[in-house]
Amino acid sequence: MSKSLKLIVEALLFAADKPLAVREIRHCIPAASAADIKSSLKVLRYEYEAMGRSFALKEVATGFQFRSRNEYGSYILKMLQKSPSRLSRAAMETIAIIAYKQPILRHEIERFRGVDVGGILKTLLEKELVKILGRKDLPGRPLIYGTTKRFLEVFDLKNIESLPKLKEIKDFGTDEDEQPSPQQETAQDPENPDPIPDGATPSEATDGEAEDQQNPLPGGSDIETEGGRTD
Repeated sequence: MSKSLKLIVEALLFAADKPLAVREIRHCIPAASAADIKSSLKVLRYEYEAMGRSFALKEVATGFQFRSRNEYGSYILKMLQKSPSRLSRAAMETIAIIAYKQPILRHEIERFRGVDVGGILKTLLEKELVKILGRKDLPGRPLIYGTTKRFLEVFDLKNIESLPKLKEIKDFGTDEDEQPSPQQETAQDPENPDPIPDGATPSEATDGEAEDQQNPLPGGSDIETEGGRTD
């Protein structure tokens, strides 16, 4: 692999406004083989990881793209002076059903959710997260829905097979259920309803409890809810 090929690939990725597949890169460099391009991409990914830069070369939506790391998202949003685009819970539930069950019809989505999804589908279509795949050969010729490449980009997925398996999600929930709740861990002894930590005076214990009630989350009330994705 020549050094010039690696730099050409890097320049193409830097200038592109969407993930580039190997075939798209090869279209711009016909003299290079697909194997050489893949080797260049591998070296570039390693180099950027080794440098610890604020961005990385990631494989997403069946292509490659430079993406800023999550921890710098708030600064980028401030520069752009825009609020992160958020999907409602209903929209997230709908797109999850489409992602896992595609190709899928509208009435099948509504059977899962139990409500009309016409407005939500319109929103997802406008955001280019969902597309119409065609029509089903049924009475009325209903539309068939599926996810788009934009969906893969937004959720940082290499391909649709990269979605977490449903069994993994269920197992994750089971593990959480098995962990004792904070109330169980701090259950009070009936004979000693107000235990005082070792080495603390009654007044110190009371002050600590008051502080815990004011800041129930680790780090206090300054924690910022994560917004839009920049990675």
